Amino acid sequence: MSDDRMESVLKEERVFPPPPSFAANALIGDMETYRREHRRSLEDPDGFWAEAAGELDWFRPWERVFDGSEAPFFQWFVGGKLNICHNAVDRWADGEKRDTPAILWEGEPGDQRQLTYGELKTEVSRFANVLKSLGIHKGDTVAIYLPMTPELAIAVLACARIGAIHSVIFAGFSADSIKDRVLDADSKMVITGDGGWRRGSVLPLKSVVDEGVEACACVDKVLVVPRNPGGERMACEMRPGRDFWYDEVVAGVSDECPCEEMDAEDMLFLLYTSGSTGKPKGIMHTVGGYSVYTYLTSKYVFDLKPEDIYWCSADIGWITGHSYIVYGPLQNGATVLMYEGAPNHPEPDRFWDIVDRYKVSIFYTAPTAIRAFMKWGDDWVEKHDLSSLRLLGTVGEPINPEAWMWYHRMIGKERCPIVDTWWQTETGGILLTPLPGVTPTKPGSATLPFFGVDAAVLDPEGNEVDAGLLAIRRPWPGILRGIWGDAERFRKTYWCNWDGRYYFPGDGARRDKDGYFWVVGRVDDVVNVSGHRIGTAELESVFVEHPNVAESAVIGVPHEVKGQGLVAFVLLRGRDAEGSEELRGELNDLVAKKIGKFARPEKIIFSADLPKTRSGKIMRRLLRDIATGQALGNVTTLADPSVVDSLKEKYQA
Repeated sequence: MSDDRMESVLKEERVFPPPPSFAANALIGDMETYRREHRRSLEDPDGFWAEAAGELDWFRPWERVFDGSEAPFFQWFVGGKLNICHNAVDRWADGEKRDTPAILWEGEPGDQRQLTYGELKTEVSRFANVLKSLGIHKGDTVAIYLPMTPELAIAVLACARIGAIHSVIFAGFSADSIKDRVLDADSKMVITGDGGWRRGSVLPLKSVVDEGVEACACVDKVLVVPRNPGGERMACEMRPGRDFWYDEVVAGVSDECPCEEMDAEDMLFLLYTSGSTGKPKGIMHTVGGYSVYTYLTSKYVFDLKPEDIYWCSADIGWITGHSYIVYGPLQNGATVLMYEGAPNHPEPDRFWDIVDRYKVSIFYTAPTAIRAFMKWGDDWVEKHDLSSLRLLGTVGEPINPEAWMWYHRMIGKERCPIVDTWWQTETGGILLTPLPGVTPTKPGSATLPFFGVDAAVLDPEGNEVDAGLLAIRRPWPGILRGIWGDAERFRKTYWCNWDGRYYFPGDGARRDKDGYFWVVGRVDDVVNVSGHRIGTAELESVFVEHPNVAESAVIGVPHEVKGQGLVAFVLLRGRDAEGSEELRGELNDLVAKKIGKFARPEKIIFSADLPKTRSGKIMRRLLRDIATGQALGNVTTLADPSVVDSLKEKYQA
C-alpha cells in the first residue's frame, strides 16, 4: 500500500436537519436513540443481531449468531434454517397482507400490471415448479437475463424458494459477458425473455443469449419468458430439446411449492462485478446474514410504512435491485414499484409522470440519473405534482453537492429528507447512511454508519486520520462470503491492507469535525498534481457547480513538471455540447478559486455524452486510454460505444 496521503480539497458547510414532522413519525426519530442503538450494536453485536433476526421467520433457530474463527470467511446465524422467499412472500401472503399490492409494474410502452402478495406467492410457486420440472435442484446455479418485468423478480424469488443459486445478468450485457458469467458459475440453465423495451426499441434478448451460450456445455436448458404474458410473442429462434417457452411449461404445474429449508450459510446468489479490467468477480452472498441485513436496512433507512409506495429506479440486474427492490422491501411487506424502460422515453419527464400517477412516496435513484435530470431542465419536473414524495435517496457513487441541492430543491421541494447511501455489491446492503428522521444531512456526505458498522478513515499503518482510506473494522451480516472459485483473489482484493484485519472497499474518504463520512471515490481514481493527491470525485464536483455543467469526469495524465496534469471531460446542460473558450476560462477560474491554481486542467473537452456502463458508471479507464493514446479495451459493456469515437475525435482536434 502506498504511503502517500490523500488530501481533501472541498468543504461543505450547509446542514439540513430532518423536518420535525418527519422525525415525529419516523421509526427512529432522535439522535440519542441512534447513538444508543449504534453503540449497543458494536458492544453487543450478538444480542443486537439476534434481536433483528428475531423479526423474521426461521424454520430452526441459530446456535451461534456469529463465527469468525476462519476469518475472513465469516459465518452468521450458524445452524439456523430459513428461506428468504418465505420471509419476502409467504409470511405476507398467508396473513393480512394477502390482498396488499406487492409489485406495481409499468412497461416502457405504458402497459401495467399489479401483483398482490397472494398473487405473487402463486406466481413464484408456479415458476419454482417449472424450474423443478426442468431439472433444477437445490444448489444448482441458474443464470437470469430478463428485462425489468415482474417475471424477473418472480424468477429470482423462485430460485430462492427451491434453493437454487441465482446469477442475474443485466439484460443489456453482451453475449461475451453472458458467456463469461455462465461458464464461471457453471450455470445449468439460463432464463431469458423473447425481448424487452428500451428507449422505444425492442431488445432481442433471446438471440443474445443464443450467441452467449453457444460454447457453454454446462447449459442444459434455456427457459424463455414472453414479454407480453398471454399476448403475441416476439420473434426468436427456439432450439428443440434445449429451449422452452415458459407459458407452455407453466400451464401444467401446481401453484403449491413449499419453501426449501436453507441453512443460513447456504448460497443465495452470485452477482458478478464487471470491473474495468480483468475477469469478472462472482460475489457470493448467503441466505441468513443477507436476509437479516437487507431487512433491517430497508426498514430503517427508508423508514418504511404500510402506506408507502416505494420506488427504487435501479435494475434488478445490479445489487441495488437485489437488495432494495426485491429482498429488503418485500421482507418488510412493502408495495414496490418497478419500471421497465428509460427515464427519458418518450420524454424526459417519464420518471416524474410515474411519481405523479402512482403517488410514489419513497424514491431511490443514482447520482448519474440526477445529473441527467438536471441536464434536461427544470421544466420537465415542474409539469408534475410530486407532493406524494416524503423521502428521497441516492445510491451508486458519491453525489456532488450541487446535484444534491438540485434534488433537494426540485424533487423534494425542500421538505423531503435525502438518504445518501454508500455501499457496494460486496457489502450486500447499506453501510453508511443518514437515518431520515434522525440525521442532519450535508450535501455530498453519506454521514454516519448504520447499526453494526464500525467504519473508520485510516492511513496505511492503521492510524485514524482526517482523510485517507475507508476501512470497515468488523464484519456485518450482509458481508460477501467470498469470490466464487477464487479464495485467494478474495483475500488479496478485500483483506490486503492492515494485516488483513479490516475490510478494505477500495475507496478513499474523509471525516469532518462532526464525524461525518465523505466518500471521495476509488483510491485508483486519485491524481497527484504538483505533490497534491486529490480524489477525482472532489474535482468533478467543482465543475458541476457551474450552472452550465451537468456532469464531468476528471482523469490524470503524465506531466513532466507536475507529475500528473488534469484532463476534464465536461457534459453541458441542454443540447449544446460545443462549449466555448469563454466557458473554458470560467471553469478554469472556478477550479482555481475552489481548489487552487495548481489544479487547473491542461485540457477541457466538451462532450454530448460520456462513456458509461449500462448501470450509469463512467468508465474513466477509457478516458485515460483516449487521453494517452492507448489502445482501447473492451467497450461492449458501454451503454453507447459510439461515444468513445466521438471523444477521440474531440481530444485529437
